[in-house]
Amino acid sequence: MHTVVVGTSGTTAEDVIAVARGNARIELSGEALDALARAREIVDALAAKPEPVYGVSTGFGALASRHISPELRAQLQRNIVRSHAAGMGPRVEREVVRALMFLRLKTVASGHTGVRPSVAQTMADVLNAGITPVVHEYGSLGCSGDLAPLSHCALTLMGEGDAEGPDGVVRPAGELLAEAGIQPVELKEKEGLALLNGTDGMLGMLVMALADLDKLYKSADITAALTLEALLGTEKVLAPELHAIRPHPGQGASAANMAAVLQGSGLTGHFQEESAPRVQDAYSVRCAPQVAGAGRDTMAHAALVASRELASAVDNPVVLPDGRVESNGNFHGAPVAYVLDFLAIAAADLGSIAERRTDRLLDKNRSHGLPPFLADDAGVDSGLMIAQYTQAALVSEMKRLAVPASADSIPSSAMQEDHVSMGWSAARKLRTAVDNLTRIIAIEMYAATRAIELRHGLTPAPASRAAIAAARAAGVEGPGPDRFLAPDLAAADAFVRSGGLVAAVEPVTGPLA
Repeated sequence: MHTVVVGTSGTTAEDVIAVARGNARIELSGEALDALARAREIVDALAAKPEPVYGVSTGFGALASRHISPELRAQLQRNIVRSHAAGMGPRVEREVVRALMFLRLKTVASGHTGVRPSVAQTMADVLNAGITPVVHEYGSLGCSGDLAPLSHCALTLMGEGDAEGPDGVVRPAGELLAEAGIQPVELKEKEGLALLNGTDGMLGMLVMALADLDKLYKSADITAALTLEALLGTEKVLAPELHAIRPHPGQGASAANMAAVLQGSGLTGHFQEESAPRVQDAYSVRCAPQVAGAGRDTMAHAALVASRELASAVDNPVVLPDGRVESNGNFHGAPVAYVLDFLAIAAADLGSIAERRTDRLLDKNRSHGLPPFLADDAGVDSGLMIAQYTQAALVSEMKRLAVPASADSIPSSAMQEDHVSMGWSAARKLRTAVDNLTRIIAIEMYAATRAIELRHGLTPAPASRAAIAAARAAGVEGPGPDRFLAPDLAAADAFVRSGGLVAAVEPVTGPLA
């Protein structure tokens, strides 16, 4: 099994994916254990002093003015976890919970939180045992970190609340820890607060969304090329010299991907062979690289923000190298929230242009000779008419999901926390948007591959033939009379979602950008 070693200098997106989705094993480096021990010595020294220190010997948030006596501090740390584990709604996905737990461990291991090495080790042990705390959809405002979600995770470390075992069954956390031979933690000064104060949930969802979108943007370049081919369009607009004079990197990459898929096509460039010759393709075809390229550049910016967060230690207060323990606002989720919303906007636009291409394939007045709705016997058969309805419904929802969560703020904690990021909400809706985008691209692929096969006597590009063959092998049926369509669409969705479309064409085109 792959092992991820957690040190003091952050982590990588690849490691987050490995832990969240691949169940990679986690180890703490010797450097991290030493840093944890040094920071804990500083916190212990401050706890022994009569002067109050926020998070060590005081209450929290709007209650920070109360000095807590030593005999009540363990109770204080337990209480903050119990009271903050106040989430409601559906359960959050296992991969999200594993990502946020791992990212919290990343910050703890930095040596800036004052958490004991034994607590960090317990965090790693719980992940390695396949125990996943039950975390709920609602409870984070994205400021002071993802408080409620992280509190539910900390509750599991204490042996309280519910968690999912490695068998997928939800049971009391204390039972699961006992079966795994893990001793519940007894929290000391600052530790309860340190386990809650991070942007880990929204960051984990950003990292996974970027991985998914990378695959989807490649898939969208392929489906755009397939549609261009099915519509007998021109590949001349993909010429690299055209994109060099507007040098957005994403645009150039998308155009190059489309050109690679269309290499050797016998369907492109038929403008002058029709009774009503075209001068240009429609925007949804001709401008595909510009739209997908802008989304790719948005992803690049989001990835830069994610890389900075992955290298960060997010807590309040923090232990500095010179021994100071200082309050700060680094837990505010604004940097992550903005790019989560930006990605949802770009994804909505990519879905929108894909739907417009699909509609063009189905309209006999704009498809340049294809049968209405790609039906076998139009009138008797409805073809893909309602598949496009489904795609349109998904696009409409994506437009609603593109409304920024980060533009909102709602005060909390008796106005102490009077401006929040709503980054968790931005991340949750982005996950839905990515899910919808997968289905939208799958429907375009389904329509475009059927349309190409209806162009009898014309030979598609080698990459297109490879895509069609792989789709058919994956259970995505081709042209024919009307049949129960939902299973075909589900097969197309699974094919795109798994990366099958990209994997089918890359042996022909080489690696896509």
